[in-house]
Amino acid sequence: MPATATTSRSVLRQAISGQRRQVTLASVLAAGHQGGEALVPVIIGVVIDQAVDGGSAGTLAFWLAVLGVVFAGLSYSYRFAARAAEGASLRAAHDLRIAISRRVLHPGGGAENGKLAGELVNIGTSDAQRVGVVNAALPFGIAALAGVLVSAVALLRISLPLGLLVLLGTPPLLYLAHLIGKPLERRSEAEQERSAHASGVATDLVSGLRVLKGIGAEPAAVARYRDTSQNSLKATLRAARAKAWHDGAVLALTGIFIAIVALVGGNLAASGSISVGDLVAAVGLAQFLLTPFLIFSWVNGELAQGRASASRVADLLTTPPSVEAGDGELPSPAAGTVRLTGVSYGSLRGVDLEIPAGQLIGVVAADPAAATDLLDCLGRAVDPTEGGVHVDGVDLSTVDPDRVREVVLVAAHDADLFEGTLAENVGPAPDEALAAAAADEVAAALPDGTGTAVTERGRSLSGGQRQRVALARALAADAPVLVVHDPTTAVDTVTEAKIATGLARLRQGRTTILVTTSPALLAVTDRVVVLDGGRVTGEGGHAELARDRADYRAAVLS
Repeated sequence: MPATATTSRSVLRQAISGQRRQVTLASVLAAGHQGGEALVPVIIGVVIDQAVDGGSAGTLAFWLAVLGVVFAGLSYSYRFAARAAEGASLRAAHDLRIAISRRVLHPGGGAENGKLAGELVNIGTSDAQRVGVVNAALPFGIAALAGVLVSAVALLRISLPLGLLVLLGTPPLLYLAHLIGKPLERRSEAEQERSAHASGVATDLVSGLRVLKGIGAEPAAVARYRDTSQNSLKATLRAARAKAWHDGAVLALTGIFIAIVALVGGNLAASGSISVGDLVAAVGLAQFLLTPFLIFSWVNGELAQGRASASRVADLLTTPPSVEAGDGELPSPAAGTVRLTGVSYGSLRGVDLEIPAGQLIGVVAADPAAATDLLDCLGRAVDPTEGGVHVDGVDLSTVDPDRVREVVLVAAHDADLFEGTLAENVGPAPDEALAAAAADEVAAALPDGTGTAVTERGRSLSGGQRQRVALARALAADAPVLVVHDPTTAVDTVTEAKIATGLARLRQGRTTILVTTSPALLAVTDRVVVLDGGRVTGEGGHAELARDRADYRAAVLS
């Protein structure tokens, strides 16, 4: 899906044009099916007039053969039309999911702003599918129109009033169906919004279930989800009522229209204006018209829901990135000198910090929010509102985010593992990294060592094991600048001391920033910087700060 899809119409247009060959093929074949269906009562009328009344066995056999050919043709047409339409629907939905995934994973970020993870998943699954279904509905809408036109032409041949009635009556009927579909479109969009929010809340609660149990917040979490779920249910019921009203109203309109066609045909036959065969054909065509009008009803409903979902997809695809790419270039290879000048963002207030290349420093932040904001600025997840972050003299706000992350790797505290083997999670040549992170002990305890399969998010491992594997992955990347946030909170003190020694040894000569309050990790750093109130309030060796500063001792040793 190209980046030009900025509105719901453009999303739908590109979803259709991207599958135009399959949609065109499905439309032609489906039109052949509906045209064949419309011809059946016409042929039956001809059989009655020319074969039955005339008493010619040869003529009867001929027209029965024609009828058989028509049935065979319309049967195969429908089969292959449905196959092509469904293929176009699935491929369009897949292309949309790819486009949505690319936007969510874009280095510039921003797609997640104001949305829970479950909402993004809902847009990438349910909404993408509903937009894709438009490709399955459109060919049958065209086919229904073809069926109506064939019926109108046949009725014009039988009787001018009957043909004009169908030709002139269909457009207003379709317009009324479009107006009836407007409430369904609005309520479908509200339903998807509520459903996506409920999915997001559920994902959020499930991922934090252990924490909720630990602090005894389960009743509050259940109450929150119950309220969200009830709101989603109400929106779904409103959408269902709108769809039922829509389908019923369209069905009533088409029923009245078909009844009028049948009555007019009956009156013409009673007056002798048309033959018995023509009357049979007219009644058959009137009954047949119910099928295309039902198709119109279904297509209109799918288009209404597709437009609502396309609007949500367009909103996501057009969300501006948190950071933009620039024309700045970091040197290759990068030395790793880091300098923060007057950096203000979130909890940070004018942070000034100089980190020479190859130095291992610790950062102790009294406020966890300040630590998170610092990591975001260093990894260019955001740009500072004031000041700048420089690496090797280059302002990171001018560098493409992809290139920034090749040089500056931020290993967050809550880094996830992926489904696959332990070795695949760590990356190539992991032996030294595994040993430095004490993850070799994790591998030794597993049945197949580094070849042991890890489940999604690493749930088959304990918290401490996950932390060590995630740290090994960060170390294996061998980035010029590595920023690590609290990598040992779930391991015992002996293992923590081993990790501290291994990390310092492996990262020797490479710039490393440890944002942590762990005494074992801080003890191996070249110096420690203290952040308090969003500002740098002190720096020095770990032992020196622990001796001279009570606030440092409270943050690190308590």
